[in-house]
Amino acid sequence: MEKPAGEPVFTVSQLNREARLLLEQAFPALWVTGEISNLARPASGHLYFSLKDEQAQVRCALFRGAARGLRFRPDNGQQVLVRARIGLYEARGEYQLVVEHMEPAGDGLLLRRLEELKKRLAAEGLFDPARKRDLPLLPRRIGVVTSPSGAALRDVLKILRRRFPAIPVVIYPTQVQGTAAKAEISAALAAAGARAECDVLILARGGGSLEDLWSFNEESVARAIAACPIPVVSGVGHETDFTLADLAADLRAPTPSGAAELVVPDRREWLERTRVLQRRIQLGMGRGLERLAQRADGVTRRLARVHPGVVLRQHAQRLETLGGRLARGAHQAVALRRLRARHATMRLRAAAPAALLARRRERLERQRLRLAAAVRLCLAAGGNRLAVAAASLQALSPLRTLERGYAIVSDAVTGAVIRSASDVEPGAVLHARLGQGSIEATVVKKLP
Repeated sequence: MEKPAGEPVFTVSQLNREARLLLEQAFPALWVTGEISNLARPASGHLYFSLKDEQAQVRCALFRGAARGLRFRPDNGQQVLVRARIGLYEARGEYQLVVEHMEPAGDGLLLRRLEELKKRLAAEGLFDPARKRDLPLLPRRIGVVTSPSGAALRDVLKILRRRFPAIPVVIYPTQVQGTAAKAEISAALAAAGARAECDVLILARGGGSLEDLWSFNEESVARAIAACPIPVVSGVGHETDFTLADLAADLRAPTPSGAAELVVPDRREWLERTRVLQRRIQLGMGRGLERLAQRADGVTRRLARVHPGVVLRQHAQRLETLGGRLARGAHQAVALRRLRARHATMRLRAAAPAALLARRRERLERQRLRLAAAVRLCLAAGGNRLAVAAASLQALSPLRTLERGYAIVSDAVTGAVIRSASDVEPGAVLHARLGQGSIEATVVKKLP
């Protein structure tokens, strides 16, 4: 057979190059799963192996840069999941996969599914911290959603009895592993929310593998937790385990026991705090009652002084006193005038001549003038003495001393004047008279 005119002739290198370009353009990066065989680890750091299943195999190359990012050590017979590009080794014309990422097949697929579900639920706001609710400070009843035969329930009940045994516990039994677990967990959460008999729920399970805990990574369980009207605390697995239930719950605990620690306070701390608060309340009430009693006494004394009945009685007594004095003064004045009239009549009769009457009248006038002058002099001297005495008294007045910043301190109850610090004890109430007003104070401590 002769070569047709015009048809191209390829060298082997050209053919392999064109084949490589066609493969790379036709197949983008893709995921492939299979079993490792013929694994080779040359000194260059690259890995060369085959991926096979029951019917076929393909050559693979994992170059040194990607190999350094592996989180496990590949070995022959191991099932793996790889992300790779299809290529062709031109020097030999061999079709192969250039691996960019490799992980164990079992957990790898589950983790990839989990990551995709996590991103989708997070985009819906299911894990938003703003929707998380605070736990009650002291729940009236606690619900536990878990297997009734598991060790997680025993651990939770042990912690609850130790920390606060008075709080009742309601158990919502459910499977925590297997194909039926997700439906039972969701139903238990919905039943607890509908019955509304608990203030907080604990979703608990002991540790296990990723497959064992997968029920708590199901979308239906995460949505049931988010929809539950009661705050949910997740205590699933060990501290290193993390599930979608932990993200959807209002609070995550590292273990079932840790969840029990979070939902109830320590009764010993509460009892001690209650005793402290009781002592503070009693002390505060005692001091308050004492202050109120003192105020009541003061108000009673002031009311007694300004009571209308007391004021009227005082005015009536004063009116009666003034009336008596007025009546006695009137009688005395009348009697004196009558006496003087009799004496004048007698003298008039004894000295009838007009001259004697004139002299007597003149003498009487002089005596009257002397008397008026004497009275004025006496009043002036008395006023001077009174002013001097008042000035002296003012200089010695304790009010003047008080105006210079001193105070008269007395016991607010007995009224006794305090002259020494030994006369009082801390807590005593004192009355201090100042230059302007008065104050009452309580003794805090005594100083030497």
